Amino acid sequence: MKNKHILVVEDEVITRAKLVGYFQHEGYQVSEAASKAEMNIVLANHHIDLIMLDINLPDEDGLMITRTLRSQSNIGIILVTGRIDAIDKIVGLEMGADDYVTKPFELRELLVRVKNLLWRISLTTQANNELENAIKDEKNDDLFHFGSWSFDKAKRKLCQNGEQIKLTKAEYDMLVAFTAHPELVLSRDRLLSLIDHRVEAPNDRTIDVLVRRLRNKIELDPKNPEYLVTVHGEGYLFAGERR
Repeated sequence: MKNKHILVVEDEVITRAKLVGYFQHEGYQVSEAASKAEMNIVLANHHIDLIMLDINLPDEDGLMITRTLRSQSNIGIILVTGRIDAIDKIVGLEMGADDYVTKPFELRELLVRVKNLLWRISLTTQANNELENAIKDEKNDDLFHFGSWSFDKAKRKLCQNGEQIKLTKAEYDMLVAFTAHPELVLSRDRLLSLIDHRVEAPNDRTIDVLVRRLRNKIELDPKNPEYLVTVHGEGYLFAGERR
């Protein structure tokens, strides 16, 4: 957390200096601004993780600034103010502030609040990144390229050089099974287990028939297959590598 960048937006020179000095001493990178205009310059030139924002600024009310900031980003916002009216606190939180501290404040308490907020932000960021990666991986898993072929499982489309090749439902399910396990030998029993809930009355011959039909559609020479390779005594191997 100590490599996080904090921005102190406070027009009172003594208070601003106290906050900047304290958090720099605690190991944080700290920038400062005395107005909204100065704040915008800092935000335009630096990645800021958290803002300590005074409500009473010379050029715009801190509550309005909070609403604007929250509409644009998920940056951490702690309102630091001399106002003691509970309505201000409620409005500030409704505008999107994460926390609210009134003056005079205890610096050690403020430090704890900052640490907790930065921790929550890091957890949220990590969770969002993991979700984005999962979605990206899921999308990538739906599209499989091999040779001159592309197989889009989600759209149920097999294409070669942009031209779609029609697949029956059983052929599609078989190709799904193979592309999900590239470069692995799959026995007939294993292939049956992967498709038997989708194919009516499956038997040992079902696999051989489907493999032969797929070869006729995707292999340049079905008798000497490049992708759907027979491994004698074991089963079949899909030799197409994802790219």
